[in-house]
Amino acid sequence: MNASNVLPMLKTADNPRKLKDMVAVITGSGRGIGKAIATTLAQAGAKIVINDINTDLSIATAQEFQLLGIEAISAPCNVTVSEEINEMVETIMNKFGRIDILVNNAGITRDDLFMRMSEEHWQAVIDTNLTSAFKVTQPILKIMAKQRLGRIINIASTTGVHGNAGQVNYAAAKAGLIGFTKTIALEYASRNITSNAVAPGFIDTDMTKALGEEKIKKVVEKIPLGKMGTPEDIAQAVLFFAGSGSYVTGQVLEVSGGLYT
Repeated sequence: MNASNVLPMLKTADNPRKLKDMVAVITGSGRGIGKAIATTLAQAGAKIVINDINTDLSIATAQEFQLLGIEAISAPCNVTVSEEINEMVETIMNKFGRIDILVNNAGITRDDLFMRMSEEHWQAVIDTNLTSAFKVTQPILKIMAKQRLGRIINIASTTGVHGNAGQVNYAAAKAGLIGFTKTIALEYASRNITSNAVAPGFIDTDMTKALGEEKIKKVVEKIPLGKMGTPEDIAQAVLFFAGSGSYVTGQVLEVSGGLYT
């Protein structure tokens, strides 16, 4: 593997190392938005835990970071299975002894109109996009509470704020994640733990590319800034909550190019 072609942001960006020695866990970070978040937090000095349900992808991504001298480990697991999550947390604590930042990013879509949606597709999205945040956050929050320091950032969606036809399961899960975010913020502020959400709009990922050029064009026409966002745009919002937003909690930041304004 050629390190010069790996994670170019780590080499080119001029970002103060505001997260030096902090340990960041990012679920679903083998690729896409999760990987961009991991890259940006690493750039700011954090030690990185790459988590993905795909073990090979998780290992390969962690190795990319390691090639550039970033302290990173792979901790793959299915974030809907509590036993696997507990093993992941144990692995992290054995390696680093602390967890400072948790980004609940793992998610899936199973789109269909409401009357056509199967119970299986409803439950799969609720389990992966919402219940997983409960299962992952609970053991990690105990660690943060003992530390009296923690930053929880949940990746929600503008769909969870405004709804979207054909995505009732996804909208319900992301709306639930926003309520989850605000409640954790209230319960754990006294422990110096913040809980915030980033709500991406139409972001240039493999998921959106699958829609096809015609559908993409129609959506982009509705965006005031006239373009899709990038995974790095989401990563920069996460970085704010992780590094600069120590007096910000219980908030939802829409990163959408003005969509829905």
